[in-house]
Order: sequence, then C-alpha cells, then structure tokens
Amino acid sequence: MGQTATSNLRTVALVGHGAAGKTTLAESLLAAAGAINSRGTIEKGNTVCDFDAQEKEFGHSLNSALVGFNWQGVQVHLIDTPGFPDFAGQAIGALAAVDTALVVINAQNGIELSSERMMRLAAARGVCRMIVINKIDAENVNLPALVATIRERFGRECMLLDLPAKHASEVVELLGHDDGESDFESVAAAHRALIDQIVEEDEDLLAKYLEDGVDPSPEDLHLPFERALRAGHLVPILFVSAKTGAGIPQLLDVIARLAPNPSEGNPPPFYRGEPGGAAVAFQSEPDANKHVLAHVFKVVSDPFIGKVGIFRVHQGTIRKDSQLFVGDGKRPFKVGHAYRVQGKEYIEVEALVPGDLGAIAKVEEIEFDCVLHDSHEEDHIHLQPLDFPQPMQGLAVQARKKSDEQRLVEILRKLEVEDPCFRIERHAATNETVIRGIGEMHLRAKLGRLAQQYKLELDTKPPQIAYREAITGAAEGHCRHKKQSGGAGQFGEVMLRVEALERGAGFEFVDIVKGGVIPGVFMAAVEKGVRQALADGVVAGFPVEDLRVTVYDGKSHPVDGKDIAFFTAAKKATAEAIRAAKPIILEPIVDIEILAPDALTGDVTGDLSSKRGHLTGTQPRGPGVMAITGQVPLAELEGYQSRLKSLTGGQGSYSIAFSHYAQVPPATQQQLAAQHKVVEEE
Repeated sequence: MGQTATSNLRTVALVGHGAAGKTTLAESLLAAAGAINSRGTIEKGNTVCDFDAQEKEFGHSLNSALVGFNWQGVQVHLIDTPGFPDFAGQAIGALAAVDTALVVINAQNGIELSSERMMRLAAARGVCRMIVINKIDAENVNLPALVATIRERFGRECMLLDLPAKHASEVVELLGHDDGESDFESVAAAHRALIDQIVEEDEDLLAKYLEDGVDPSPEDLHLPFERALRAGHLVPILFVSAKTGAGIPQLLDVIARLAPNPSEGNPPPFYRGEPGGAAVAFQSEPDANKHVLAHVFKVVSDPFIGKVGIFRVHQGTIRKDSQLFVGDGKRPFKVGHAYRVQGKEYIEVEALVPGDLGAIAKVEEIEFDCVLHDSHEEDHIHLQPLDFPQPMQGLAVQARKKSDEQRLVEILRKLEVEDPCFRIERHAATNETVIRGIGEMHLRAKLGRLAQQYKLELDTKPPQIAYREAITGAAEGHCRHKKQSGGAGQFGEVMLRVEALERGAGFEFVDIVKGGVIPGVFMAAVEKGVRQALADGVVAGFPVEDLRVTVYDGKSHPVDGKDIAFFTAAKKATAEAIRAAKPIILEPIVDIEILAPDALTGDVTGDLSSKRGHLTGTQPRGPGVMAITGQVPLAELEGYQSRLKSLTGGQGSYSIAFSHYAQVPPATQQQLAAQHKVVEEE
C-alpha cells in the first residue's frame, strides 16, 4: 500500500443506531471499490469489520473497525462504528479521527437514539455530516415521511443529494441532473433547492446565478459546497441499499468528489496548556514537512502483537524509525513499524502523512487520547476531549480462583485502556472490585471476553450504587493533632471552612493562611488530608463533592510539626465541618429509553413510575414499536432487564445514559447512614 498525497485522502466514519446496516454498507463500499472480491454478510460472520469472535456471536459490532479502499484515485479511510448505545464510546471516539461523519439511518425504523446523538456530537465537534438512508428497498418504508422527519428534527439544511428511482433499484444524482424520474419528489425541484442552498455560501456566485439563471459548473460549486458542509449549512441526504448495491457507486463518488480532504475539513481543536488550566488554541497544519502531530483515538490489546495505538496524523510525516514523544514525556520511542489497518490485518507502510489513519504497536506509554509528536516544541499540546457517556451500570466481580486475582486486575486494566466508557473501581470499605459500563449489554460483552479470550472464571453480584455526598450549608472545622510517645512527637493544628458549590462544580481547595502559622512545607499534607476525608465520606462512606474547603488558620511546632500530623488534623477537621454543614446523599439519575410494543406502553410507563421514574415522552419507533423516554434513579434499575422482558413478553429493551445527581429521599439517607455506621463498628 503506497503513500498517498494528503489532498487525495478522505477520512469518513459510519455512525448511527444499531441495525442501521453500517457494517453491511462498509462491505458494499469495499466490494464496489474492488478492495475485496465479494461482500461478506453478518449472518455468515465473514465481514471485514466484524471480525471479532464476540461480534460474530452477538451479530452486531462491538468495536470500531478501520478499513481503507481506493476510488477514482482517492484513498478513503473508513471507520465502521457500533450503533447500540451500550457501545457508544467506540463510535464517539471515531469523531476525533475523521473529517466527515456518514450518519446511517434505517429506512424502516427512522431516526433512533444513537443517530440523533451522533448528529449532535458531530456538529459540536465540527465534523462535516451527511445522512445516508439505508434499506430503501425494505417493505413498508415511507421515504417522503422520513425525509420530512429528518428536516423537522435536524433542520432545513438537510438537503437531498440524490433520489431513489425505479422502485429503489437505483438512485438519481441531483447535483448534476435537473431532469429524470424518481420514486418521490420532483428531480428538477430537488436539484433547484440543492443549488440554491449551495450558492448562498458565495456572494459572487449567487449574484451571477441570479443574473444568468444558469447552473454554476461543478468546479464553481465545489468550494461553496465544502464551505456549506463545514458550516453545517448543508447536510446532504443520500439513499442506498447496502444489500442490493443501489446508490453505492453514487455514495463512493460523493465521498471521493465532495467529502473534504484533510486540508479542507474543519481544523481539529488542539490547544496548548493542561486540562482544566489556562489554554491557548493551537492550529495544526496538514503539511507533511512540518513537525509530527498525531492523536491516538483508539487503543487495542491485540493478543498477537500486544498493545496497539491507532491514530490520526494531523501534521508532519511518521516513518519507520521516526523518534516520537508521547504527550509530555521526556524520553522518545522509536517507531519500529508503521501500519495501516484493514479490519483485523495490520499492513506495514513506509510513511503516514497528514490525514492518514495509522497504527503503532508495542509502545506501552501510548494511551487513549494522547498526542504523539517529534519535537519538544509540541509539548503540552492536547486535543479537546470528546463528550463520552458516564459509565454508571456496575457489577462487582471476583475471580473464582485465588491464583487469578492479580491477573484479573491486570486484564481489567487492559480493557479499561481500550474503552473510554469502561471503568474499574476498587472499594476498600466493601472489598469490592467493580466494573462499570454504559449498560447491561456492555458489561455482558466484557465478561464474555474475559471468559473467552482470557479464560477467567468470575463470580459477579450487583455492586453498591455510586452514591455521592454533598453539603447544603457552610460550617467550620478544627482539629489539633498531638501525639507524644517518648521520642519526637507529632503536632499539627488546622482550622478550615467548608462551603457548598453548585452541583457538578467539583472540589476547590483554598489556602488563605497568613503569617506562616502553618508552614508552606506542610500545606500539601493538609490538602492530602482534606482530600482523603472527602474520598472516605462522612455520612455514609461515599465521596463528598461540590464544595470549597478554605484553610484559614492553624498552628505548628518547630520540632514536632510533621506531615502526618497535619494530614490527620486536616482529615478530622474536614469531617467535623462536613457533619455541621447539613450533609445530604445524592444518587445518580439516568436518562432511559425503552423500546416496547406500542400495545404495552401503559404497562411499561406505569412500571417506570413505580420506580420513582419520570416520563418525558413517547414516540413511534418503527412498526408496532414505541420509544418511551424518561428519567429514573439508577438504584431502581437493578434487575430491570428481566422485569422488562417479563412485562413485554421478551420484546422490550432499554438503554441508559447518566443525567445528573439528585438528593435521595430522607428515608433512604437514614438507611444508608445506618448501614455505614454498622460497617464502621464492625
């Protein structure tokens, strides 16, 4: 696979809800472009993108997969992403690597949860968007109604770029055609609306168009088309049937001719600084001769070649034997081999230029979201983080064999590195190792991988809910820690104040001590003690958040003043202040979407209300299916999958996403506090 100039590269992600046909669409594009001899199928388990044994078992994508193909001299890097909400981390991560997102919508089911989310996230990221309506040949589809819904939901800037014709057996391209037959809507009217939308981006072209009344040439339309695409002023709608191949050649042409190359897309949001601190925007340049700047958007623990970092090159050229730094690391590593990725295959290449998606193996320092560069001039460069769902669904896991305990922790860390929406927690108070993901299906996939790939036998049980503590008032705390045991003693005294902050504000530590009454050398120990008290919790043993702790006074001793003394005093003073500041316990509230037969909507909504849930809406989602949305405390969803299946005769499913924290009912707070007291006494 030779090197391709940046101007002839395209980076595209297929995103959208599960069962929209993204993987089948990727197969059709690969086959039509000649990258594979024939199209594989999900049913046979022989697709290029769903190569993992678990994906074949589940019958849908669990991970994002990279493939490439050449069309009309243009090299296309394509990322196929999972669509089910439980695996959203893989789909969202792909947005950091591409210039264009193809949002695939199932013509039968219409706009679904993941499609709407990816449209919103891509727009926020500045990724150009195109909507691909798939399965146009399926039974009982109403394409005009779907187009109307798309425009109602996403705006009038969603414009037809082609139209299905001859009963969805082919499509008519609209940019260069103003006549012909289609299955719905006038080709001439759709062509005119598209041209009108594009020329609005160029005042000179618009004036000439209005004066002459003649369509601009394709060459004249290219720049305003790109500009409209980048600004979100134009979101093209295309029609395909990945199964029959209708619309596939036209989609390939659109990707090659109209999708932006790396120098035409919106610039990636790099900044110089540190996360959470002062930052200055940094503009990368897609120039092969400048310093290297690349961003790792995916990490894989490959059983054969080890840890693999998959990245997008934004600037410079990465070659075999290049010396690269990881983030702010001081020691470079040598690139032993550079790869392009084709499904499960790693294809070695001599060089990767701006716009290329590539991979490097066996570099342990590489982490998800890190920046690779070849000069200390690019130290402290980061990419603005993406907005990932917070993993809330949890399971406590324990190895059945004591000899596997350490190996379990090591393997879980590998899985955590791979997936930005998978988290491991260790709870010392309950001696639990808890894995957290987005939903039940997400965790089931992780457990399956632990069993199949790593041969680990585990016991699981529901974990404690991730409650939090907060304060609702202000109060002061004071502790003098004094210890004398024959020799040198310990002495430290701390006075501090706690104040509530807005929900979600986190923690602020403020030092206003005057006159050196607490020597500066001990202030780090004071802060450490404060943080330890917050981590341990006060009311029920849950972390305390959203408060400011101000240390304003204290005392030391020239001989007995020690770090441990100030650590202990600060910890006890913080706990005392929190107890006096009207503490409350908060519980996680999640957004829930339930899919159920429309005849059972009343049963499902009634059950949701019984779980302290709040209904926010219902809307049809495909023939005979209703989507029910609402909010519910996470604590109420234990065993909900089984309950929902019982309510719906096995036809119901649900997905959740973290929304916010809210105060628990008083009775629940008393119960949790009492349980914590019993644990402490034991």
